[in-house]
Amino acid sequence: MISKGFLYFTFFYYVMSKDIKIYIASPLGFSEIGKKFLYGKIIPIIECAGYQVIDPWKLTPDNLIKSVLDLPLGEERKNKFVELDKIIGKNNEQGIRKSTGLFAVLDGVDVDSGVASEIGFAAALEKPILGYRNDFRLASENEGAIVNIQVEYFIKNNGRIITKIDDLGKELKLMFE
Repeated sequence: MISKGFLYFTFFYYVMSKDIKIYIASPLGFSEIGKKFLYGKIIPIIECAGYQVIDPWKLTPDNLIKSVLDLPLGEERKNKFVELDKIIGKNNEQGIRKSTGLFAVLDGVDVDSGVASEIGFAAALEKPILGYRNDFRLASENEGAIVNIQVEYFIKNNGRIITKIDDLGKELKLMFE
């Protein structure tokens, strides 16, 4: 027989976890292989841990982006990108504002500038941030930092950096439960 305590804990865990929204800051949506890692590994781990995902790659409708990409090179395409970039930026800002916390992919020879901006914005909003860096290349000003000093400071001020993607679910639970 299942105890009332167990049922209460299960209900509480389910309701609380579903209210937690994780914004994913990453450059992974720009490439086919990156998308496979994002949608085949990262998002399933976050969802299996019981959290909602705010995916900036899904916040702006594909048809808006495709309509601009389909234009020939030239002034019209450039002007349409100026308009589209404002929409994308605003959608991502709103996604970060609605999130409970941020998960940031830090791989690369330097942290992606968009990811660094999202980290800074989330830090200014005092959102918990979990960074992930598995790249073995050096990406900091000195051996005391894993990535850019300021990026690392803003992450560690209200979060931490992990080096194994399989630790993602466990680390999110430590941050939010």
